[in-house]
Amino acid sequence: MISITEIMDTLPHRYPFLLIDRVTELQEKKYIKGIKNVTINEPFFQGHFPGQPIMPGVLIIEAMAQIAGILAYRSGVEGRSMYFMSIENAKFRRPVVPGDQLNFEVRAIKQRGAVWKFSGSATVDSKIVAEAEITAMITDRKV
Repeated sequence: MISITEIMDTLPHRYPFLLIDRVTELQEKKYIKGIKNVTINEPFFQGHFPGQPIMPGVLIIEAMAQIAGILAYRSGVEGRSMYFMSIENAKFRRPVVPGDQLNFEVRAIKQRGAVWKFSGSATVDSKIVAEAEITAMITDRKV
């Protein structure tokens, strides 16, 4: 298990843009599982949507990418930066609301040089809420 402090040691993201609370399982170069607890205190709920708070889908994909970044960094690319190249086949199945716990599972499906491709899904109560394929590039540039 990787705690929030270790996540902050791994990722450059900080509040309000750090979207992962804990990593529950990791197998280097293979897969990672983690969680995000969704609370009404999230700043995006002020405007998305008043009276009917729904987590923006783009932030669910961002959280998925952050957990993919942890997988890459813990697989030997620590101290480098990771940038999105593409998001493919993104699908949103149901809304995510305050009180939900997002469970992410991301698999590394291809790595060639500095380019990694991941397949990820997010679930709430074992029901898929989102899924996507993410391609990212590792660079020597520090954030």
